[in-house]
Amino acid sequence: MRIWHAEKGAGEPVVLLHSTAADSGMWQAQVDALSERFRVITVDFRGYGRTPYRADGPYGDAGDVAKVLAALEITRAAMVGASGGARVALELASAGLAGRLVLLNPVADLEPTPDLRAYWAEERRLLEQGDVQGAAELNARTLLGPEATGDARRRLVAMQRHAFEVQLAADPEPEQTEGELSLPGIDVPALVVAGGHDLPYFRESARHVAAELPRSRLLELEWAGHLPALERPEEINALLLDYL
Repeated sequence: MRIWHAEKGAGEPVVLLHSTAADSGMWQAQVDALSERFRVITVDFRGYGRTPYRADGPYGDAGDVAKVLAALEITRAAMVGASGGARVALELASAGLAGRLVLLNPVADLEPTPDLRAYWAEERRLLEQGDVQGAAELNARTLLGPEATGDARRRLVAMQRHAFEVQLAADPEPEQTEGELSLPGIDVPALVVAGGHDLPYFRESARHVAAELPRSRLLELEWAGHLPALERPEEINALLLDYL
């Protein structure tokens, strides 16, 4: 199994972990900015971007990323995760691989709220009808805040559609697992970002994660939706450079 990854720049390692609505291409602006000062690593999870969707048995995204880091001889890095990628960052931190965390609208193990259930139900309905483009556009409408440009929306639709197509075509579908997390046990500095235009479920998730992590700071961005790195890339670049 090959996990696609790339690196750019030199210095302390920073790993960018994409949302499960996108792929590593969501970090294009951040790679360009951060690589002037850091060694920046991006990874496509299985079924996203340039990594195929197959497995010989149960797998986890955090385990895949850990193996990539081992191959690159990286034992500790700053982890920047968006949405589902933030969960991967937290699992890697639990394994002792993170020296610092930036979590953009992280997903928490909270009971799904009506807004999230409605979003999932509409996505499922569209996919069951074979409307992959419609499902991808739904994700862009739901996840991107009002600051996102038309180009950002087109890019997200393309990344999400590709992921849907790859994953729907998998036969058999791989079994994915997640490691258990104890947030109070993750004792590294963490910046948790919440978007003011995000779904209520995700806003509450960010606050929960920030409250549970022992060395965290919560930053609420009133202008942001769920994927601020795509919405205002230059502002997120500045935030990351300052924090890291």
